[in-house]
Order: sequence, then C-alpha cells, then structure tokens
Amino acid sequence: MVQIIAATRQDSSELAYIENSCFSSPWSENSIEEALCDEKYVFLKLVENGKAVGYGGIMTVLDESDVVNIAVLPEFRGKGYGRMLLNALENEANIKGVSLLHLEVRQGNRVAIGLYESFGFTVDGIRKNYYTKPLENAVLMTKKL
Repeated sequence: MVQIIAATRQDSSELAYIENSCFSSPWSENSIEEALCDEKYVFLKLVENGKAVGYGGIMTVLDESDVVNIAVLPEFRGKGYGRMLLNALENEANIKGVSLLHLEVRQGNRVAIGLYESFGFTVDGIRKNYYTKPLENAVLMTKKL
C-alpha cells in the first residue's frame, strides 16, 4: 500500500535519511526540522507498506512556490513515486492559490527534467556551477498554474 501524507517535525529523521541517500549535498536533519516548523513550507512523505521511501516539499511566498526537493530512495525508483509526489505538491500549491511553481534541477539529471517537462514545466535558464559534489549547472524551470 502506498500513501502520501503530510510530514511533521517528528518525521525529520526519516526525511534526513532519504535526503542523505539521494543527494551529494543533503540538507541536515536540523534544517529539515526547521523547515517543517515554518509555515512557508509544506513537506509530504510517500509511505510504502509503512516505510517512508520518498518525500517532497515546496516553499511558498505570496503567490509563488519553489519545489525545494523531491527524493525517492534509490531502491524504490521507477515506480512512479516521483510523479506521485510532484502531483501532490502541485495540488498543495493550487490549494495555496499559487500562480507560478519554480524549481531547479541538475543539468545532467535527464530523468527528473523529463518528469518536470511532462508536467508542463519549461526551462527559464541556467545557473552556472550551482551544484557541488560534483560541480554542475542547474536548469531553472517554471510552470504556470
């Protein structure tokens, strides 16, 4: 059974584990916990058979939101969980009355870029050398809601 539920402060260690498993420069557990306590953020976790296997978050200011992360544990990829999380985050943005949804993604992450394009995101530009470990450009993308 798979479900997506709102993450709470008590979920910070689970989200940090997923974060550390997916990213070379992960958010710290403390940063995740602080964001979970900040009303600008919404974090959702994807649970399969009682285990958190992915999560996503948005930060909203006025009528715009940034997708701050979408992460799925490597052994659970290829099941459409990233798509489910992005869809749920977009629904949260719609509830908040957001008109623009932004994100940035590693230029070499073709799978994620393809996912975002399939949701109607378009490329706005490139941020040179934005990511580290390894050094890589970020592709800036936006979707009008």
